[in-house]
Amino acid sequence: MEKYIINGGNKLYGNIKIQTAKNSVLPILAATVLTDGKVKILNVPRITDVKNMVKILTCLGCKAVYEGDDIVIDSSCADCYEIPSALAHELRSSVFLLGSVISRFHHAKIAYPGGCDIGLRPVDLHLSGLKKLGVQITERNGYILCKCDRLRGEEIMLDCPSVGATENIMLAAVKAEGITVIKNAAREPEIEDLQKFLNGIGAKIKGAGSGTIVIEGVKKLTGTNFLPISDRIEAGTFLIAAAMCGGEVCAEGICAENISSLLHKLKENGCKISINNDKIVLENHKKLVSVKSIETQPYPGFPTDLQAQITALCCISEGHSIITENLFETRFKYIPELRKMGADVTVIDRNAFVRGVDKFKGATVIAHDLRGGAALVLAALAAEGKSEILDISHIDRGYGAFEYKLRDLGGDIVRVSV
Repeated sequence: MEKYIINGGNKLYGNIKIQTAKNSVLPILAATVLTDGKVKILNVPRITDVKNMVKILTCLGCKAVYEGDDIVIDSSCADCYEIPSALAHELRSSVFLLGSVISRFHHAKIAYPGGCDIGLRPVDLHLSGLKKLGVQITERNGYILCKCDRLRGEEIMLDCPSVGATENIMLAAVKAEGITVIKNAAREPEIEDLQKFLNGIGAKIKGAGSGTIVIEGVKKLTGTNFLPISDRIEAGTFLIAAAMCGGEVCAEGICAENISSLLHKLKENGCKISINNDKIVLENHKKLVSVKSIETQPYPGFPTDLQAQITALCCISEGHSIITENLFETRFKYIPELRKMGADVTVIDRNAFVRGVDKFKGATVIAHDLRGGAALVLAALAAEGKSEILDISHIDRGYGAFEYKLRDLGGDIVRVSV
């Protein structure tokens, strides 16, 4: 067990190089099972979720070697279709392996995936999509068992634009016979990145980024070198940190369009934002004003993965805000921890009613999930006095070298063993 000790009140200044996107790297790692060639993924973040995904690939028989910040995956020797339950319970994104493993072996076995406790997050859409491609699925004793004689292209209409279901169907359909059409597909930038990677190893996919994705099955996929996109959620987290603490921070290597919904809200708060190619600079030296309403939505709407961080900002802004979480029903589990720091927030169903206070006060709090934990770190950095953030293993799932990057900007934060 480790914790953060944070002395709040410092303003943040400097440049931060944004890591490659966790939500892009994980499905790309899953996709490496599809090819017999070597794949080098460049500039991979050193986060727990990536480490667990690499462990799963190794258990499937793949060879994974780190070369500095890159990972080389050789799946030519992959010989197992069972995803270990212990690792599946640790990693929600292990479910992405269903599509690639069933495509490779025509069999797959996986325990129900885990990850952060932010809601039910059922895999029904994943499974119904795979069934339409010809997969027979049995759910037994906490496991999902899949088998098929062959995969056949089909038109699939998703009930909602699920990112995971869209990516899983893409992975399963890449080598299916015929053409697969996904309608009401998720439009996130990470979907486009997965398409770019898959086409780079020989797939024939078009339409990612729109509501309709068309996949023409191919027989063989090869190796490649690939640099995933930068992490829009990490970029947003650091920009919100600068807004809360005051100062001037430049996020480097990020496409502003990918977080435009956040940038619009930060401008409403009163932050000064400038964009120059792949650099976003946020400057703030005053008390912020509250944004009246924020609702999480599928992309290009406001991302659920930045909801906790923007709520923390609203807690110390002048006025009232209503934050509505439309995607995950228990994503407000961090709110009681913010209250320990002086936040004035009332949660009713999927709505958080925020009344701005002057500032946070240092306290000992617990990180219950990845993004809620990040929000607590930001609150502590902006707080008066000393805070301790417990159970920071959740934060390690998505932020690499988090405390080092914050210290480079001027934050007073250290990691210590409990």
